[in-house]
Amino acid sequence: MTQISKKEKFDVATGELRNWQGRQEWFFNRDDTDHYEAYYEGPYKRQEVWQKKTLEGLIKKDSRVESLLEFGCGTTRFTRWWHEIGIQATGGDISPFMLAQGVHLFDGDLVLADSHHMPFKDHTFDALAFITTFEYYKRPIEVIREAARVGKYGIIFGMMNRNTPKLVRRRVQQLFGRNNYYVTANFYTPASLKELIAEALPDRDYTIEWNATGLPKWFPRQQWKLPYGDFFGLYVQFNDV
Repeated sequence: MTQISKKEKFDVATGELRNWQGRQEWFFNRDDTDHYEAYYEGPYKRQEVWQKKTLEGLIKKDSRVESLLEFGCGTTRFTRWWHEIGIQATGGDISPFMLAQGVHLFDGDLVLADSHHMPFKDHTFDALAFITTFEYYKRPIEVIREAARVGKYGIIFGMMNRNTPKLVRRRVQQLFGRNNYYVTANFYTPASLKELIAEALPDRDYTIEWNATGLPKWFPRQQWKLPYGDFFGLYVQFNDV
């Protein structure tokens, strides 16, 4: 388990990790974390179905992946699901409030740690997963390199897409303080994420495949290879191991 530095002081009374990444994050606020599962069970349910289909279609093509570490697992919403598609999953998160819920929902291993310093040996897992959590890292290059160290065969990302009409709505909600989840988020596109991966892993041999979803319910397709939609999945498959 990663220790918290003196500069990143944890307030037990409020559950707030002060100065982590130099800012306050919604996942240390119980007003936000306590409603996380309900959000997925309510207005986000249909989107979740298609997000999982997208992620499964990508990672199942790599038959080497039998075990996975999901970092930023939160309440284990997706961590529980990996088992359903035949992948043994472990979860990691830095929020004690999220993991406090996850431990009651997930029958597997969980670790309280920082994704910049994962408490695992090299190649402990076949793959690493970041599902709607990578958007919150201020030092994403470090996180990608750490993921490549711990995950032997690949990294799978599930991302909130910048190329969506809902981006305007997200920013307006932020402006009026109505949606704390997006205040510190940095939204990516498939192209911008690929550029970041190339910068982080210049000496690795890998291939990338991605798909987008999160399209309007009335749209004739719910998944496509165009970089538009509320969500995209991207898998980095390592070819040099």
